[in-house]
Amino acid sequence: MVTAAGTAKDADDDGHATRAEAAREAAREDGRAPGGRPPGGGPLPRPLLRAAVELYLDLHAHPELSGHEHRTADRLAARLAEHGCTVTRSVGGGHGLVGVLRNGPGPTVLLRTELDALPVTEATGLPYASTTPGVMHACGHDLHIAAVAGAVAHLAATRDSWRGTVLVVGQPEEETLRGARSLLTEGRLYERFGVPDAVLAQHAAPLPAGTLAHVPAGGPPLMAGSLAVEAVLHGRGGHAATPHLNVDPVLMAAATVLRLRTVVAEATAPAEQAVLTVGSVRAGERGNITPDHAELSLTVRAFTEEALDRLAAAAERVVRAEAAASGAPRTPEFTVTARSPALRPDPALTARVRRAHEALLGPGRVLDLAGSAATEDFPHFASGGQSGDAGPGGSAGAVPVAYWMLGTTGAGPWRTARAGGTPVPPNHAPGFAPDVRAALPVGIGALAAAARQVLDPGPAGSPEAAS
Repeated sequence: MVTAAGTAKDADDDGHATRAEAAREAAREDGRAPGGRPPGGGPLPRPLLRAAVELYLDLHAHPELSGHEHRTADRLAARLAEHGCTVTRSVGGGHGLVGVLRNGPGPTVLLRTELDALPVTEATGLPYASTTPGVMHACGHDLHIAAVAGAVAHLAATRDSWRGTVLVVGQPEEETLRGARSLLTEGRLYERFGVPDAVLAQHAAPLPAGTLAHVPAGGPPLMAGSLAVEAVLHGRGGHAATPHLNVDPVLMAAATVLRLRTVVAEATAPAEQAVLTVGSVRAGERGNITPDHAELSLTVRAFTEEALDRLAAAAERVVRAEAAASGAPRTPEFTVTARSPALRPDPALTARVRRAHEALLGPGRVLDLAGSAATEDFPHFASGGQSGDAGPGGSAGAVPVAYWMLGTTGAGPWRTARAGGTPVPPNHAPGFAPDVRAALPVGIGALAAAARQVLDPGPAGSPEAAS
């Protein structure tokens, strides 16, 4: 659910006639793209990069909504199996999966990627645009999957340089903030596969392609905590010609939305960062019928658990008060459907990962990042799925996490936007289109380099190391 951006190039500008041609062109760029050099080696092998690009193009063309990621999970599972991972499916009861790559005794590092897409109609004009009506990978999860697959391929091909275990988690339902806790609690992720020594993830961001960004040590949280809420307002349906006999939930919903927009100003101090958004209003089917109920979907974002609780309570008061003021025949329903704490990467692990990224790309391509009101359910991996704020010192539980941003904006669109021209289409927008040729090699290299900071250096050296 993070807010990020990429480039929106049309097919003519991109010069790709087919997905296969796009993959070949991207592979030809491997020696020149920033991040194309893995730690301690030359450019990423062309077959590896070509396979990663082809996976990205296929996933982008076939997005699946939260809870329906069957094909996406199939593709990732097949790639992981190709590289020697033992793959377990349906972890947590949904389409979650875990791949295990063992290479002798040593630490365990978990690489997380999301599987789901968004209910957005794509408008990029790309030759590999979504073929699923009304659904699009508008948040970069396809890029994340391809980068994880490429990183695992690289680690598998260089087993003599590290020891330990790599866990790859394909997480469904990130966009609904439900997937991580499902994997960890219902799926008993850590109980079944072991508690990792570190958990790593990255996300597409509106930064120049070829760069990475970390939150500075001691800085604010990288992302806000969030609540997802469903509210149902009950009215009395009837004929549109007899409004005096009805209780109109549409009018009730409209008044509620307007009043909800004041909650942040009224319930938080001026210096306290918080956001409340009503993202969906659903009511009725026909203009000549007053419906009997209206539904609101909203999110609350803040940087402390106390602020989230306070804003949720204020929002519930507004919903109930507006229903009462309208003479609603039933008390409204106000249900928190998902919750995630603020994301605070572990300072020590982040410092190690950042040094690895600077060695990979050069210090000039590793940027400082300010905190954002975007949200993720990734913090649950730090606490093992338990609720609660992670606290200022890192994770609430025993598992350190590192999380960084992956730049996706091509040089041309970046310069244009910086000069006051057309803004870069952000995440969740119909024009969202990462510059895959520049971003994907960096994403692969960044994950592999970060994983090596947790794993022991090789060689594995014993027959059981490859078991």
